[in-house]
Amino acid sequence: MSRWRSDSAVRQIGAPVVAAVGMNIAAAVRVRRRGYAGWTGAVNTDYDPLDPATAAQPFDAYRALHAGGRVHYNPKRATFILSRHEDIRAALRDTDAVTSSQGVTRMKISAPILVLTDGDDHTRLRKQVQPGFTRGAMSDWQGMADQLAKELVADVVANPGCDVMERLAVPLPIRMIAHIIGIPPEDVQNFRSWSEDGVGVINAGVSPAGLRQGLKGVRAIAALRRYFKDQLASGKLKGSDTVLGRLVDNNEDGKLSDDELFFIAMLLLFAGNETTTNLIGGMFDTLAHAPDQFAMIRDDPDLIPSAVEEQLRYSAPIQNLYRYTRTDYRVGEVTIPSGSRLLLAFGAANRDPEVFEDPDTYRADRNPRNHIAFGYGVHMCIGATLSRMEGQAVLRELTSQASAIAAAGSATWSTNSSLRGTTYLPIRLTPAR
Repeated sequence: MSRWRSDSAVRQIGAPVVAAVGMNIAAAVRVRRRGYAGWTGAVNTDYDPLDPATAAQPFDAYRALHAGGRVHYNPKRATFILSRHEDIRAALRDTDAVTSSQGVTRMKISAPILVLTDGDDHTRLRKQVQPGFTRGAMSDWQGMADQLAKELVADVVANPGCDVMERLAVPLPIRMIAHIIGIPPEDVQNFRSWSEDGVGVINAGVSPAGLRQGLKGVRAIAALRRYFKDQLASGKLKGSDTVLGRLVDNNEDGKLSDDELFFIAMLLLFAGNETTTNLIGGMFDTLAHAPDQFAMIRDDPDLIPSAVEEQLRYSAPIQNLYRYTRTDYRVGEVTIPSGSRLLLAFGAANRDPEVFEDPDTYRADRNPRNHIAFGYGVHMCIGATLSRMEGQAVLRELTSQASAIAAAGSATWSTNSSLRGTTYLPIRLTPAR
């Protein structure tokens, strides 16, 4: 039997799969009894982020959701859907009724990890991690972000038509977060693979493809678990000027278990890598198709922070996350039953026409500070400051080193139901004179 099969993370995948099957069967029974005309007041929809084409280009579907009711229901997926900015913010605030503790993906799962806890447990874990990701702490890493951005943008300029994902958008965030966490340079490539495979658990499901993705993701998480267990046991992290080193040093009283330390490391790897890769890749794609906005930013570099915020709104790295209702939950005239799966469509909320004028247009000077690309409330993404810092560093170098940006071919987009970004993006930059 291979080593990964003995890991508890692999064995545990059965429980979420069984729970997901049970939820879908229960929903099928409800639909059979009540028909497909809608129930509990929700409007039926075929919007499905698990459909690869929809996941890659969801914006027509978002417009349809906005034109419909406040609450939609997908009978096939046994999922309620919120798409309006106000409703999603309200759900994110109400952690008593709408919980993360049963999972943030289609499959119910629990673990001692920041995104999967509410209440006192969430507060305790966040207090342990937050000091490593304040603005003050991030200033320690600003120089590295600036230097990497300078080197990697120069590489893209020197190689017209290259894949900007491979040259810049993937390596910059993974090298940054590896350094911040305390991963040696020789292990970075493994971490890149584990991170890319690990997010596959988001699309895990009961179909053959869903099971394959889920199992691949669990294997990656099992590999990460073994690696960090060895690192913690070796004592190499203790005393190091890294986020995990500081956590270990401050954990003399044992407030954090080894499992909790591992899940913190895994969360930082995913949150500090995948989302920023999506932000940077999406920004190149957006500006390649909006040359007037690129010129505006070049003419006024003070717009760079605003331009990054607008990119986060316009093409949020996280398009959807799930929650589960612990009580009957009312949205307008609709009651979502207790025990329901609830999809929060962050990407749709960030294009809500009731909140953002002309929402399908990128405007570098919009400065949409009320977007929810990084979530809202107590579950605001802990890596948001780092992601913004890296995005701004890249945009500063891009507008400094290039006088024009253009697509050099067709982009391909990820088909992950929660995380959206380019996976291949050929770009041509005209060197600045």
